[in-house]
Amino acid sequence: MTPDDLFGLPVHGMPTAQRQAALLDVVNGLTEHHRAACPDYDRMLTAAGHTSATPAADLADVPWLPVGLFKRGRLASVPPEQVLRVLTSSGTTGSARSQIVLDAPTAQRQARALAAVLGTLLGPRRLPLLIVDAPSTARGGSARSAGVLGMLPLGRRPVYVLNEQLELQHDVLDAFLAEVGGGPFIVFGFTWLVWTRLAHCGRDFSGGVLVHGGGWKALADQAVDAATFAAVLRGERGFREVRSYYGMVEQVGGVHLEDADGLLQAPVFADVLVRHPRTLEVQPDGEPGLLQVLSGLPSSYPGHSLLTEDLGVLEAPGRFRVLGRVPKAAARGCSDVLAAAA
Repeated sequence: MTPDDLFGLPVHGMPTAQRQAALLDVVNGLTEHHRAACPDYDRMLTAAGHTSATPAADLADVPWLPVGLFKRGRLASVPPEQVLRVLTSSGTTGSARSQIVLDAPTAQRQARALAAVLGTLLGPRRLPLLIVDAPSTARGGSARSAGVLGMLPLGRRPVYVLNEQLELQHDVLDAFLAEVGGGPFIVFGFTWLVWTRLAHCGRDFSGGVLVHGGGWKALADQAVDAATFAAVLRGERGFREVRSYYGMVEQVGGVHLEDADGLLQAPVFADVLVRHPRTLEVQPDGEPGLLQVLSGLPSSYPGHSLLTEDLGVLEAPGRFRVLGRVPKAAARGCSDVLAAAA
């Protein structure tokens, strides 16, 4: 199978063995592709002991890179003239930022995957779209930019409700709500912006579906957890649906949408494993550890199998919770495992 073949399969609901077999076939092909096209990736895998060309027998055997490596240098499996855009992670002030190289086919798969995943929640109709961000965000190359650009084709008449100083424009919000008149509409934004700008704005969002992701660390500092966030946005603001998603700029296609039970659900394009923080052995369901994310879509850079700096627990195959971030020292240690070979 090729990455594009995954779009011919159901987004959710396939039997686990069948879904994982299809993804394994694709990611094995991506490992071979990236080893041939990206010398740095090949050297890192060789340094880590992955010298055989034999395909992985299951997803747990697929070689992974620590996600922090993308903050140390640009890894590309396409020549410079084929680079369509370079995405950067949000990062913290003064810290290094990941650089993710996209060519046209990979960028197209990214957009198709987001549309397919969110289509399971939003349905086939393009609904009015309120973006909790500033207009300039769509012109940038950050993780927020990628999220906004991915949402634009899913809605209609998009309205940016923040100005360039990220201040809420109350008149713009009131005009949008008056126009949609309580009918179905989409609100999209990064979690911390939604909370700090909309949660206590005093407006009624009845009929709206809120899709949000990212920015939980800032809210944790304010003692706002997922349950509090959802309770306020549903109970006080009136949203009929409040769904988070888990994903990262470093992995195209890894968009995991929260289901009705509050668990994040891997789509057919991706999967999640949990590894012990010290031994890196795969953990059984129910045991917390480091999240390893796999995607069958990125062909322009070797991001198809990444060990993240996030802690989580797999509740059932393809369904998981995120528990938080590992300490900074531990995260740096994971990146150091392969960085010397880069």
